[in-house]
Parts: sequence; C-alpha cells; structure tokens
Amino acid sequence: MDAPANAELPVVVIGAGPVGLAAAVHLLDQGLEPLVLEAGFTAGAAVREWSHVRLFSTWGEVVDPAAEKLLASTGWTKPDPAAYPSGGDWADLYLRPLADALGERVRHDARVTGVSRAGRDRIVDADRENRPFVVHVTHTGGGEERLYARAVIDASGTWATPSPAGADGLPALGERAAAARVTYRVPDLGNPAVRARYAGRRTAVIGSGASAFTALAYLADLATSDDGADTKSVWILRRGISGSTFGGGEADQLPARGALGLAAKAAVDDGHADAVTGFRTEAIEQAADGRLILAGEDGRRLDPVDEVIVLTGFRPDLTFLDELRLDLDERLQAPVALAPLIDPNQHSCGTVYPHGHRELSHPEKGVYLVGMKSYGRAPTFLAMTGYEQVRSVAAAIAGDLESADRVELTLPETGVCGGAGLFDAPDATDGGSGCCTPTPQLIQLGVPVAVIEADAAKETSTGGCCGS
Repeated sequence: MDAPANAELPVVVIGAGPVGLAAAVHLLDQGLEPLVLEAGFTAGAAVREWSHVRLFSTWGEVVDPAAEKLLASTGWTKPDPAAYPSGGDWADLYLRPLADALGERVRHDARVTGVSRAGRDRIVDADRENRPFVVHVTHTGGGEERLYARAVIDASGTWATPSPAGADGLPALGERAAAARVTYRVPDLGNPAVRARYAGRRTAVIGSGASAFTALAYLADLATSDDGADTKSVWILRRGISGSTFGGGEADQLPARGALGLAAKAAVDDGHADAVTGFRTEAIEQAADGRLILAGEDGRRLDPVDEVIVLTGFRPDLTFLDELRLDLDERLQAPVALAPLIDPNQHSCGTVYPHGHRELSHPEKGVYLVGMKSYGRAPTFLAMTGYEQVRSVAAAIAGDLESADRVELTLPETGVCGGAGLFDAPDATDGGSGCCTPTPQLIQLGVPVAVIEADAAKETSTGGCCGS
C-alpha cells in the first residue's frame, strides 16, 4: 500500500507526559493535527511512579501557558500558582485533565517500538525527505499497528532507563544479582510495605543530585520517627564534598530546590547519614547473611548494607530510533547543537541558554527529541524548558520560522556557578564555597513526608528533580 501524502498526516508525539501533551496543544495552535502515543494506561504514567515526591517548582512554573488556555475553556481552575505540587498532584490535577481535553488525539497502551521513513531504511537516500514517517506501535496482548506521520516529536523522557550503580556507566559486578535489594527510585515511605523495607535498616544511597537529596531527607525523617529507630543511610559520592555539593542553598532562585540540598546536609550533620566520598562502585557483593557489600575501584569495601538506592541519573532509550539519521553528541547523547549548552561540566539549571527547534533538529528533517529526552544524559532539565522547546518546534513544523526562532526563556538561577562537575577536580574536596555559592547554612526544615500532605505553599522542605 502506498504511503499517504505528508500534508494529510498528523504529527506523532511520543509520550503523554507534561512536555508531550504541551507539544500536542502547541501543534493545535499552529493548525496541525497531533497524535499522542502513550505506552502507559493513563496520561503522565511515568510521573505517577514518583507521585509521592514533591516538585521544587511551583504550579506557576509547571503549567504550559498554551495548555492553560485550552484547559480554561473546559472550566478548569488552575491550582494556586505559588503552591508546590507533588508528582501525583501534577498528574491528577493537570495532566489528566489536559489529556481529557485533547480527547481521541491521545492514545494509551500504545508503545512505540520503531520509527523510520516509509519504504526507506537508514541507508537509502533516494526521495527520503518526501517520504512520510512510519511509526510501529505495539499494544498489551501483542497487537501491532503501523501509523504514518508528517513529523515525529519524541517526548518519551528517560524515566524508564535509569543509570546503574557502576561508576563506568555499566552495571556494577553483582548489581543484577542483587536486584531484590536494589532500587533506582526514591522510595515512597508513605507506603507501609516500602516503609518496612527501610525502617531500622542500613541503606546506601548512591548519587549526588536532587533525587539523592530527597532520598536522604526521607530516610532521615524515618530515622526520627517512632517506627524508624536504627535507620541509617550511607551516602555514596563519586567525588568529594565542596561548597556546591548541596546546591545553592538560600542563593537558589527556586527556594524549594535550595531547601532540598539543605535537608540533605542536615541528614549528614545530624548523624542520620554518613558520607563516603571519592567512591566509585565496582561491585556489589553479597555477604553471608544476604546483606550487600559495596566494593570500590580503589579497593575499598564498605560495611554491609541492607538496601541500595541508586540515583545516578537517567539516559535516553534510542533503540526505537535506530532507523533514523540523528546527530547526537558522543558524550551526552543529546542533539549535537544543544549539547554544549547543557553540558553539566559547565552548566546548571539556571545557566542554560535559550534554545529551540534549530538546536533540536537532526539530519532527519522532521524529527525532534524534546523534553528530558533532548538532554540525553544531562541532569539539569526543568519543565519550563520543555514547554518552550515544543512551542518552537511546533511553529517550525508549521513553517512559521519567525515564531520558531523567537525563543525566550529565563531560567531561575541555582546559586551554583557553572556545572556541578563530573569527576574529582583538584579543588573538589577543599571545603570551599565555590565561585558564587555561599557556604550552605543549616536551617530547620519541615518533615519531608509530611510535606506531601501539607499545604505546600506553607512549606519549605519540598523535593523534586530537574527532570520533573
């Protein structure tokens, strides 16, 4: 069967998360028909997996302006712009209503397994750009279908592909065998079964970002509760502790993000967590009693732990894009023009330059990776960045280059100059305060678990992650 003409086809958006749904709205605003394909059974399926974690961005920063206009036409009322939603709030109060407003343009239980040009594999040049895209989709139960698209926007994120404990980017020896005691998510300690898993136990937390801060704060709270006696954390850092380790503190223009780092500092200062620095995990061994021993590349072997929480970031799943001609940075796996702007060696959330369709384009015209997926392995993504990306991309697909090139985005400063650093720089353990980060001051924070149920506008101990 001949493929249909491109102009008659929808733009396929992969993923019904915050950025994917926003992309659909912006496409509609440009007079284009979107088709959103979501592997899960509900909008924001990945967000719902961390529904217990509170964002460090307010409602005013995580609702796309065009989506807000569409929702307003349905009678939707925006939550308090100054309040901090949890992942569950974001999904229930924003993403689900937005997907409902888009109606049949959003399909659930539709996992994309491949994208190519109709009748053209990766090798063939002839008439390539005139051929529509073909998208292969599978459904629960094994059903398959082939869909055609005029363009493809991949907003599938990176949630499903967390990075391993191994410092070389590969799973540590024994990591797979220890799977029953290893998790790659911030635990939901409000769940009785999960709480029992960590209460009174010794847990290693591997990672140095916002997710690790959240886990440390949650476990510290558990340690002070009636059912959490003897709960202890071992915080594993691949580099040393410096002034920027805990973020920008009170200098962060997102106060909740700064407070999160201070909560992690409090966990260490109060003795609920022991920090082990310069430790690169090479193996996870099982002790005779079933507990786990972390072995480092330098020969160190840590005391046994009951559980391991690996929060070392995420990476993009590029397998279903193999037949497309993508231009990706060899290190970050982000679009090559975007990579220098988001390199974590140089940039934090607040120092990323404005960018749009030109930085997100590829040799395969009409394909865009957006949202967290566009950042590859870089960790410093904010929702507002994704919303501006898809506004620009939708305009470019519609041919409105004037609008597409008018990219305006001002991100809140982290209070940390440049990047976080990825290795042990000579000054990484000097205890200094960094080039613009004041030494974090310990402040009394609210109980992290209680924040989930409290009025977020009145709390300062909010969690979250740049990928939220």
